[in-house]
Amino acid sequence: MNASRLISALFLIFQASTISLIQAATIYPIDQASILAGSKFDIKVEFNSVVNLNDIVIEMNGVQLSRLILTKPDFISSENGKGSSLLYRDVEIPKSGKYQVVARTPQESLQATWDVYPSGPRRVKNVILFIGDGMTVANRTAARVLSKGIVEGKYQGRLSFDDMPQTAMIGTSGSDSLITDSANSMSAYTTGHKTAVNAMGVYVSRGSDNLSHPKVETIAELIKRKTKMSVGIVSDAELQDATPGAMVAHTRRRADKQYIADQLLASGAEVILGGGSAYFYPQSSKGSKRKDDKNLLEAFKADGYQLAFTKQELNAAATNKNTKKLFGVFHPDNMDGSLDRLYLKKNTVEQYPNQPDLTEMTQSAIDVLSRNPNGFFLMVEAALIDKFNHPLDWERAAFDTIMLSNAVQIAKDFAKSHPDTLIIVTPDHTHSGSISGVVHDEKSGPLREKVGIYAEAGYPNYPKADIKGYPNQIDVSKRLAFFYGNYPDHYETLHPKLDGTFIPSIKDENGKYVANPKYLQLHEDAIHVGGNLPSHQESGVHTADDAVLNAQGPGSEKFKGFMDNTEVFKVMAESLGLGNK
Repeated sequence: MNASRLISALFLIFQASTISLIQAATIYPIDQASILAGSKFDIKVEFNSVVNLNDIVIEMNGVQLSRLILTKPDFISSENGKGSSLLYRDVEIPKSGKYQVVARTPQESLQATWDVYPSGPRRVKNVILFIGDGMTVANRTAARVLSKGIVEGKYQGRLSFDDMPQTAMIGTSGSDSLITDSANSMSAYTTGHKTAVNAMGVYVSRGSDNLSHPKVETIAELIKRKTKMSVGIVSDAELQDATPGAMVAHTRRRADKQYIADQLLASGAEVILGGGSAYFYPQSSKGSKRKDDKNLLEAFKADGYQLAFTKQELNAAATNKNTKKLFGVFHPDNMDGSLDRLYLKKNTVEQYPNQPDLTEMTQSAIDVLSRNPNGFFLMVEAALIDKFNHPLDWERAAFDTIMLSNAVQIAKDFAKSHPDTLIIVTPDHTHSGSISGVVHDEKSGPLREKVGIYAEAGYPNYPKADIKGYPNQIDVSKRLAFFYGNYPDHYETLHPKLDGTFIPSIKDENGKYVANPKYLQLHEDAIHVGGNLPSHQESGVHTADDAVLNAQGPGSEKFKGFMDNTEVFKVMAESLGLGNK
């Protein structure tokens, strides 16, 4: 064989072995995973071919895994017709260091390397994590303009998290895609592990059952297992939605809302406040979305929780010094945003007039949780920033960013007398909005000519905000020109949507989304904007833009520069000493 043929043959052999390695499914946790020492997780090895159990060799740092893990694994001889799998549940690695896992059969070989890190001693008593769901930089800027005002180029105040001493840029991509959703982005914060779109608390394997995928322990579970701290979960979305769900759940599909409701009860979290009551009532109740007869409200009550269904009941329960556990649910679905609740009275406000504000839920949660001398972990989500960014309704998103700022101020006030509190404010992911100028109604010509840019932009003329930071009028004659970078077909009106949240597109007879003609009827000069998203997409989507994180308190100095979203978990776990025995 001449030299060229030998090289070609060697290349084919190398290519075949490489393809075998790539296709040999996966080891979970995946390669490059960072794992908190002493946390629980599942190890799963998937092979492409069907093999005998006795032919499988799995080693960790050269030692057979069966000698390191005493529990017997589940062996799946043929998983969904795709090959054999081996699954070890609830594994712990107590010692930090680099770990290489190698799995072999006569046909295949694959490996993964993990970084197991310690936490050191506990440094803080309390952690308060605020999630501005989908909050992008332009949401913050718009909120600052509306709530603080700007004169001759200088803002007349700051949002409560603007002046936090630590800032970091957070990368939000998941294990399967550049673009994340709230399930896997929040899961990265709560577990320190990457996962795929729509998944939380699991690595997405080839298992067909949503609940069978390899699990990773959440920070709420860690705290409950290893400390005597209290846990709080607050959201103005459904409590079964992705962000609060990722605190407690392990599922491939965030749509498993009945399961997530069950997990909220099982979590033992002392404070749970938000929307989504439809999943807590038995199916026999009007409006229930459950498929069984479980009454979770009765179960919470039997477990010692004080129940609240209005803001008045919330305040009464939280201020009662005997309340140690509090469950409040204030809407069957997502709660209403601050612009509608406080001013416009649109969407479902008339049906549910006694919904608490995010600030009231935050204060109530802190009041109850701080009664535990061992400290607490509280997650507060301003969920509706995202819910309004999706349909391109920037004014509603701005008002809820102001509401988030007010809620963060409550936490900062608490930290003044409790300096051993770490406060973190971050989006889970971003949207594409930006401010390009100011719309001037008095300008002549077509609607687009009313957008002032550069020197012609000047400043908007929103009225001075009230004590809570909200202007009482948004349909003024000079308004922010706020544009989103991705969108379906829609009519751009350059006016706030005073009759309810913007619905930019509707399905046509072919099942494609087209511009909603309602807005052309309301504003005859509205501009038809051809979408830049696929025609099956009804609203704006998330972006891969970095998220801006702000923090204060012990441990916050670790937030700096660019960080991966899994590192947010790492800082929290290290600050709470959760990797210690």
